[in-house]
Amino acid sequence: MSRTTRYGLTLVLGLAIGVGSTAGHRVWADRDPSDALANLPLEELRLFTDVFDRIKRDYVEEVDDKALIESAIRGMLSGLDPHSSYLDEQAYQDLQTGTSGEFGGLGIEIGMEDGFIRVVAPIDGTPAYNAGIQAGDLIIRIDDTSVKGMSMDEAIQRMRGRPGTEITLTIVRETEDVPLKVEIVRDIIQVRSVRSEILEPGFAHVRISQFQSRTGQNLREEIEALREAGDLKGIVLDMRNNPGGVLSAAIDVSDAFLHRGAIVKTEGRTRGARQNFRARSGDILDGAPLIVLVNGGSASASEIVAGALQDHGRAIIMGEPTFGKGSVQTILPLSDRTAVKLTTARYYTPSGRSIQADGIEPDIRLASLRLADDDRPAAERVREANLSGFLDGDDNGERQDTRPSDPREPGSLARRDYQLYEALNLLKGLNLMQSRL
Repeated sequence: MSRTTRYGLTLVLGLAIGVGSTAGHRVWADRDPSDALANLPLEELRLFTDVFDRIKRDYVEEVDDKALIESAIRGMLSGLDPHSSYLDEQAYQDLQTGTSGEFGGLGIEIGMEDGFIRVVAPIDGTPAYNAGIQAGDLIIRIDDTSVKGMSMDEAIQRMRGRPGTEITLTIVRETEDVPLKVEIVRDIIQVRSVRSEILEPGFAHVRISQFQSRTGQNLREEIEALREAGDLKGIVLDMRNNPGGVLSAAIDVSDAFLHRGAIVKTEGRTRGARQNFRARSGDILDGAPLIVLVNGGSASASEIVAGALQDHGRAIIMGEPTFGKGSVQTILPLSDRTAVKLTTARYYTPSGRSIQADGIEPDIRLASLRLADDDRPAAERVREANLSGFLDGDDNGERQDTRPSDPREPGSLARRDYQLYEALNLLKGLNLMQSRL
C-alpha cells in the first residue's frame, strides 16, 4: 500500500479540496515582516532563484511566471503530507462552497493510488452514487484519456463540467474480470448530510454522509422529527464511508450525545493549535442505546465522533477499523482569492489516543457482507406442536405465530444492508437489557 493510500488524500469531486479534512478556518497571526525576513534561509533561497532563472532561460517552452511560482508552492506543500495543499482561486471558492453543502460535479470522494484515482466513497444520492460507482473502484480513464501521470488537480478539472453534460469513467473493480465503463451525467451536487429512517417501531437509522457547517443542527432536527413520530428507544448512527468535514460539526455531533466531559483535544506547535473541546450538559437521546457503524471509509471528523463516544462508553462502535486520519488542517488565507491548507495539529480522543494511521478499532468487528439467495428449503426443527396429539396450552385455542420473519425475504433489511441489520439486533438487545435494569 502506497503512502498516499495509507494516509489518504480525500477530495470531493467538484468541491476539490476540503471535505475530507478536519479543517478549522483560522488565520495566520500578524507578525512583524522584519522578523520573517530575518529568519529566511538565504542560501537555500538562492538555490531556488537559480533554478527558477534556469527554467525561464533554458526550458524548451516559455513558462508563465505565475504558473511556475504556483507549481513551486504546490510542490513545497505536497512534500509535507498528503493533506497540505495550495488553494488557487477556483479551489478556494470550491472549498467555501462545499462546506456549505452545495457544489458542482459527480459526487465522489477520491484519492491517489499509484498514479490512478481510487474512489473512497460515492456521496449518497449523487450522480456517481446512482450510476453504481462503489468505494474502492479504481478510475483508470476519464472519457478517452488515461489518468496515469495526471495530477489530482488535472483529474478533477477533467471530471468537472456543466450540469447535464456526460462523462464516461473507465473503472477497475476487484470483483470484475474486465474494466467497466460507467456513463455519468454531471449535476449540481446538493448534499444532504443527515438522513434518517424508522427501521422498526422505536428504532431508527440516522445516516451522516459528511460533516458540513450545519450537520450538528440538522442532526438535532432529524432526531426531534423521529421523536415526534413515536417513542424513540435507540438509534444506529451510520458514519460508514463518511470522509469527514469541518471540525466544529464533529464536535456538535459528539456533544449531542454526551452529557459532559472531553470530546477531542488538538495539539500543535502554535498556541492556536492547542485546544480542548468539551461537551455541554444534555444528551439528546436521554441515555437511550446508541450503536455507531463505521468502516475503512470513515475518516477524520467521523473518527473524532466515534472516538469520543467510544471513550465515554456512550456508544458501541460496530463495523470495520476506520481510515486513520488524525490530523487537523487549517485554512490560511493568502489573499481574498487564494489560501494554503496546512496541517497544523494532531487530534486526540478523550482518553489521549492518537488514531493517526491506526484508526478507531470497533468494539465489535463486523465485515461488510451481502446475504446471498439460497433456494434450498431450510430444515425445520420438530417442536411440541408438531407431535401427534400434543397438549394444548392455556391460550384457549388462540395461537400466535411468534417465529421471526425470514431476513432473506425480498426487501428485508438483512438483504439490503447486513451490517445495519446486525446493528439493529444489537440495539434491540441493549434496549431490552436497559428496560430490565
